[in-house]
Amino acid sequence: MLLQANPGAQSAHVIVLGNEKGGSGKSTTALHVAVALMKAGQRVATIDLDCRQQSFTRYIENRKTWAQRSGVELEIPDHSCIAMGSSMQIGENELAEFTQFSAAVNATEKTHDFIVIDTPGTDSYLMRLAHAMADTLVTPLNDSFLDFDVLGTIDPATYSVTGESHYSVMVRDARKQRRTLDGASTDWIVVRNRLSMLGSRNKQLVAEGLDQLAFRLGFRPVDGFAERVVYREFFPRGLTALDELDEATLGTRPNMAHVTAREEVTNLLRDLRLPLDERGRRRAANRAEWFAHIDKPLETHDLIA
Repeated sequence: MLLQANPGAQSAHVIVLGNEKGGSGKSTTALHVAVALMKAGQRVATIDLDCRQQSFTRYIENRKTWAQRSGVELEIPDHSCIAMGSSMQIGENELAEFTQFSAAVNATEKTHDFIVIDTPGTDSYLMRLAHAMADTLVTPLNDSFLDFDVLGTIDPATYSVTGESHYSVMVRDARKQRRTLDGASTDWIVVRNRLSMLGSRNKQLVAEGLDQLAFRLGFRPVDGFAERVVYREFFPRGLTALDELDEATLGTRPNMAHVTAREEVTNLLRDLRLPLDERGRRRAANRAEWFAHIDKPLETHDLIA
């Protein structure tokens, strides 16, 4: 069953990071999205459903630790991590995990603008439940046919799409369930990660295959993060490409890779087309103006105003 939203105030926009194959960059993308939203003045809650791996949770914990150690103020989302059920009975474990998930959603759906949910790389009850709740579903996909296989099958001679794979079928069912429940539709975006910075036949063939599947399944393919060492270096300190590019924040001198990574992330966030709350935009603008003037002496017209 789906979690039911309480009547009354506007519910948070739910962003789900999903892919049944691990190593596609779900946790990295999730934190970049969450931090970008907070920098835009949005109130963000995050939930880690990967009870075993917990990469998203460790990423956020690393961010907290680095903020304390470096003395740099970093945006930290209100985070919940679902603990794995310890019973020998599958049903009891699912109930325990669902109860935690339900509590985390109910505690934040009316007080936050966005809830960002990272899901495990395996099919599970909670993973399917989260997909059925998604307003925006983001599926990071490494730019190879090995990862493409999660979405669809191809003809080995012509590379044309011949069918849909298990994850695509699951997403279709989840989107149908969502429409049946409240008439809402899920915006599904497939993000190509670990893109080669050089053109290749494989890169072009994967792009053409995704275009075929996009028409068939109703998702939007967009470019994500290139294959850059800098993204791996961010994790131990919990940093993102959107944080201040200075030595105090990074713990090292910034270089062109940091600047290029920021451009990639900015382009991806624009392509996601997330519905930012205007009050949040104003909060962010006012805060930026305050920090821009905090070290400047007051001028006469400021005092008069």
